[in-house]
Amino acid sequence: MSVRRSTSPRTRLQWPRILLVAGLPAVVLGALFVRFVPGVWNTADQVVGSVAARMAIGNRPINILLIANNARGVAADQPLGLGTAAGQADVILLAHIDPATHRIDAITVPRDALVAQPGWDDPIPKIKTLFFMGDQETPPQGPQALAKAVSRLTGLPIDGYLVTNFAGFAQAVDAVGGLTIDVKKRIYDPRHSGANFQPGVQHMDGKQVLAFVRVRQNEAGNDYRVNDFQRMQAEVEVLGLLRNAVLNPSKVSAILPQFVARIRKDVATDIPENELVRIGVAMAGAPVYQVPLGTLHDSMWLAPVRVADVNSEGRIWGDYYDVLDPAEIYRRLAPYGSTGSSTGLPPLPAPASVPVALYGSAHLALHLQHLGFQDLSRLGGPTTSGPATVIYPRANPEQGWVVARAMGFGDEQVEPGDVSRVTIYE
Repeated sequence: MSVRRSTSPRTRLQWPRILLVAGLPAVVLGALFVRFVPGVWNTADQVVGSVAARMAIGNRPINILLIANNARGVAADQPLGLGTAAGQADVILLAHIDPATHRIDAITVPRDALVAQPGWDDPIPKIKTLFFMGDQETPPQGPQALAKAVSRLTGLPIDGYLVTNFAGFAQAVDAVGGLTIDVKKRIYDPRHSGANFQPGVQHMDGKQVLAFVRVRQNEAGNDYRVNDFQRMQAEVEVLGLLRNAVLNPSKVSAILPQFVARIRKDVATDIPENELVRIGVAMAGAPVYQVPLGTLHDSMWLAPVRVADVNSEGRIWGDYYDVLDPAEIYRRLAPYGSTGSSTGLPPLPAPASVPVALYGSAHLALHLQHLGFQDLSRLGGPTTSGPATVIYPRANPEQGWVVARAMGFGDEQVEPGDVSRVTIYE
């Protein structure tokens, strides 16, 4: 994997030129984060666009890594700053730009994905923390460290990166006059985002929109906005609304200059400006499709455990992680040119090789058997009203991971124990 770099120092995008010449405003950068599937795409337009794109940038697909830095207490012109808290990759998206088909596939990577970080002193080795770890170096190397992990996970080369932070996000929303958002259910999150919304369609200013986007621990007592995946859906929604507002034909002449002035310093990149301009011109009007690499089924709480080479200590701390299956990722990304996928962790075993003892429902037993867990003994009914617990033999954490993924609840407690087979307490 190599990250193509400019021969000059890190480039600050001259956004007005790109906005007006290339048709690639920052909101279109945001649009790459957006789940956008056009209803109708004219085949003739696509053919013409493909010919023009190949003439401009060649036949080879280009992969650009988009990173949203969630650091707090940093200025808008410090996209690589760590601030007073976080400084992690809040959004990780690989834009696969294919001039031959004149389309962009937005490959979204779960930020809590468990990946090996050999040599790094990171007790919670999630892919998002590599940005933080690398940015502590001099000069900051967060984008490069994250790019290596994303390339290894996807099996795709990374041709460059774009990094933004959220310091100017509220001002950008205010620059377009706020956004009208449909809040599906009551939201109350006093401890984290400060969000406090009643259900219904409502117009929000920048501060309110930022609070709405950040919610993933809603305390209102419903199932709306209660996990990270739902938060990502909200980010998708808001970025789409922001893009639409900036590109509103009746207001674009007034809004666009203000918007550009607010966000022009929020981007750091290693892509030469002339190359970015060519890409923007070539892919203007191309449809964008989302390719998610994970779901809520991959999420689980992992107790502290030793995992060889996962980090410098060979041990992870307890936390929620997304445990991805490289085999599934490779199958999904092979059409995009993937050469293989790896998290750097032990491979997930085949279900048929994992012995399971179940204290749970007959329905769960049938579900697991259907997925290939044939060595399964149901020893009793459900035993808990809380999250299911998965206990695995201490030397084989990957057995517990593959069972929890198959259960698909998204909140299993997975921990080592003195057992000879994976034991489930539903």
